[in-house]
Amino acid sequence: MSALARAPPGARWPPDNPVAARPGRWHAGRVSRPRITVRMPADLHVFLAANRRGEATEVVTDGSSSLGHVVESMGVPLTEVGRLVVDGREVPAAHVPADGEDVRVHAVERPQAVPGAPLRFLLDVHLGTLARRLRLLGVDAAYENEDIGDPALAARSAAERRVILSRDRGLLRRREIWAGGYVYSDRPEDQLRDVLNRFAPPLAPWTRCVACNGPLTAADKQAVRDRLRHGTRATYDVFAQCAQCGRVYWKGAHHARLEAVVAEALRGVKGSVGRPPSV
Repeated sequence: MSALARAPPGARWPPDNPVAARPGRWHAGRVSRPRITVRMPADLHVFLAANRRGEATEVVTDGSSSLGHVVESMGVPLTEVGRLVVDGREVPAAHVPADGEDVRVHAVERPQAVPGAPLRFLLDVHLGTLARRLRLLGVDAAYENEDIGDPALAARSAAERRVILSRDRGLLRRREIWAGGYVYSDRPEDQLRDVLNRFAPPLAPWTRCVACNGPLTAADKQAVRDRLRHGTRATYDVFAQCAQCGRVYWKGAHHARLEAVVAEALRGVKGSVGRPPSV
């Protein structure tokens, strides 16, 4: 039976002020909207308005939107949401909340599995340092160094089945992305630790080009001689070359600093505690 059929005699349709009605009751000229209680974990409070960061929040819905839409309307991208539990039972994001329901939102579990394709990433224009550090560790990390716009990024994520990493909540809410993850910190070292902790990608340091993401292969010194400066040719004998862009690598003056980045990343993975960084 439709909501209109349940209206008592004299009730107006459509109602002129549906928000003001009390839950579960009809009033002339008004219709009730479901009121639900939403409980968010502390890990997701960063997305909420200050007045919604308590233990529980009462939310008035329109009676037709999905629970996933309700959660997103509160500011939380669904990429950051794990299980949704309503009155003690797990429900899908497509569940339409009913009046009086108690909703408990869980943060995504860590490490997070991303089935359906090899684990690889796509980073937006603001995460260049993170992209280079992921590549340094051998992680497949595509990166756009120009702002190509959210629609194009989302389309590439879907076409190449890449997990898009971003601090842009709007981008992560686009339905066409393959998968996504919010980058909680603005500090590259914390960003790297968080991504490694969350997705646990296989690491193979020194196997990718930090400039273009292509694979590195051992290179004969004579084969790359013309690409080297005189001092480099005289000092170093071991080289690698990117099979994609041709860039040549050797253990030069910056190698110790890069070694420290790799060592710190590996220590961070071993010592992670399964939570996003504090922000």
